[in-house]
Amino acid sequence: MTKSIPLEPSLLPGVGLLRPPFHQDGRGSFTKPYSPEVLAALAAPFPIAEVYWSQSGPGTVRGMHFQVPPTPIAKIVFATAGKVRDVVLDLRVGSPAFGEFAVFDLAPGSGAVVVPHGCAHGFEVTEGPAVLVYLQDGAFDPATDAGIRWDSFGMDWLVSEPTLSARDPALPSLADFESPFVWTGA
Repeated sequence: MTKSIPLEPSLLPGVGLLRPPFHQDGRGSFTKPYSPEVLAALAAPFPIAEVYWSQSGPGTVRGMHFQVPPTPIAKIVFATAGKVRDVVLDLRVGSPAFGEFAVFDLAPGSGAVVVPHGCAHGFEVTEGPAVLVYLQDGAFDPATDAGIRWDSFGMDWLVSEPTLSARDPALPSLADFESPFVWTGA
């Protein structure tokens, strides 16, 4: 019998923190971020299509990224090194939390953030280098890859002049983004 790991909810529907067991001793640490116990906490099946990792230095802000239909992507994100403030922004029209965001402090052993379809994801490195791993339920599609400008939705970032990609400052603001995502109540 599989024991479910509960999803610690946030103010955003379907967004939360999973805390799989994290073991640490004199040798180092060990955890299992994806298992039947983790999957039992999710509202829908989560087949892994691709796995990514990123390494970023202190003061870096990455985000806010997502893919639009027909190839939206859900993610499970966790840190293996460093510390980040992980941010999820609800872009689902009709959602009770549309335009709102949730912030999670991630570090090795702190858990994994669940980012459903229709939500933008980003983070800021507070201690680095930081390594984040992304389990994604769909493949990267450059034709539907999109984002919201990192400083356009009310997030109080700790860093005033972050290190950004060339792409991120050119993304549209939340106010200028016409969301194709629709809240389905799930």
